[in-house]
Amino acid sequence: MSEDRTDGQPADGTESHDPDFPEAFLSFMRQGWRDTTLPVGPRVEVPNHAKRRAALSAAFPGETLVIPTGGEKTRANDTEYRFRPGSDFAYLTGDHDPDSVLVLRPNGSGHDPVLYMRPRSSRDNDEFFRSRHGELWVGRRHTLAEKSTELGLPTADLAELDAALADLAPGRTRVLRGFDARVDAAVRPYDGPREEGQPARDRELAIAISELKLVKDEWEIAQLQDAIDATVRGFEDVARVLPADRGVSERLLEGVFALRARHDGNDVGYGSIVGAGEHATILHWVHNHGTTRPGELLLMDMGVENRNLYTADVTRVLPVGGRFTPLQRQVYDIVYASQQAGIDFIKPGVKFKDVHLTCMRVLAEGLHELGLLPVSVDEAMDEKSTVYRRWTLHGFGHMLGIDVHDCSNARKEAYRDGALGEGYVLTVEPGLYFQPEDDLVPEELRGIGIRIEDDVLVTATGAVNLSAGLPRRADEVESWLAEQREVGFRLPG
Repeated sequence: MSEDRTDGQPADGTESHDPDFPEAFLSFMRQGWRDTTLPVGPRVEVPNHAKRRAALSAAFPGETLVIPTGGEKTRANDTEYRFRPGSDFAYLTGDHDPDSVLVLRPNGSGHDPVLYMRPRSSRDNDEFFRSRHGELWVGRRHTLAEKSTELGLPTADLAELDAALADLAPGRTRVLRGFDARVDAAVRPYDGPREEGQPARDRELAIAISELKLVKDEWEIAQLQDAIDATVRGFEDVARVLPADRGVSERLLEGVFALRARHDGNDVGYGSIVGAGEHATILHWVHNHGTTRPGELLLMDMGVENRNLYTADVTRVLPVGGRFTPLQRQVYDIVYASQQAGIDFIKPGVKFKDVHLTCMRVLAEGLHELGLLPVSVDEAMDEKSTVYRRWTLHGFGHMLGIDVHDCSNARKEAYRDGALGEGYVLTVEPGLYFQPEDDLVPEELRGIGIRIEDDVLVTATGAVNLSAGLPRRADEVESWLAEQREVGFRLPG
């Protein structure tokens, strides 16, 4: 999308502290480079991506669809976060490079896809060694032909995108907005109704992609299992370095899991929650600057994102000293019963919200047994009350896939108020949290937070727990923790 300046210096990718180069050096750098090729072949998942594009094409006949991946995000000043492609773009293409844009143009019977991408650095100008996009800075990029072979997609130079977008009619074009400011500016929004701050036409595109993602194909399920298996190994790693007799930093445990995530996958799927003691009562505790203590509990909500960007999302609670106290076990068993009830209830045709109510009723019954509910269980479960939620707050779970909160743009009637279907993958993660400053609970309960979370596949006959490689029952957790400590930490290999 950018052109080189007349002096041969790239228009972007250079920085203020870059040195000046004498002409003798520039001339020397422009010569003596051997051409290379990458040994690429079609990826195994290419047919899956083609089917997804075909399904999206069928939803919008005769319209041009523009789906960008986005670019690198600034971390501070002139440093960027490691790039992670836009999920919807990756779902439709399998491409992981920044700045790329998928354009689907109508052809009368469907759509012709073109992937606009930044090809490998030309040796005809100085980009390859002066620009931060250049290959001496970031490594060898694909040629247009190499990328086309790998993804099974026609490709074009990103520099041609502006011209390709210039003549698109707003009333016949839909854009996945919010990912690429250049694309958003190049395609004028249609002057019509708006939803959630963007044109309704564009919102409908985001919804359609999100709802396509509800049902996972066999390849996606295998990717999720791969991410979950790596997550199981990550939990084992953490358990093996968790001392029973002294405290260690939450950040140490976070780092040990992150080592596994980077070794076995792409990265962590989200910021790891490692909550020792009362930190477990904070739902999204990501500071992780606390310390474990023998006798207290440790809540860890962590997931590996695999190399094809599918993520696990698993939570376990460990007794740091090795054994739950009677009170800790009582609360743990309530949460376990709630989760098991939800998993047992799941099957095709069951309403998402009914899984929620199934889990929540067990929690409410447990809170009643603890003497905490100010009303009966039935009164607490009434939608005009829900006072039990003081000690749980969140729902039972969410869809899982290429995003940890997958399908988030789906319509309410297709997701939260909809029915589960075969091939859906979702989390089941009830929890109870007793805040340290909550005067409505006995002192001995304050600071206890317990959540148990697993990743579940909906099959024709019910639910399959994909994360069953980690134990859930209290006694099994104790035995597993002892076994991991006996094995001791080993570097991933």
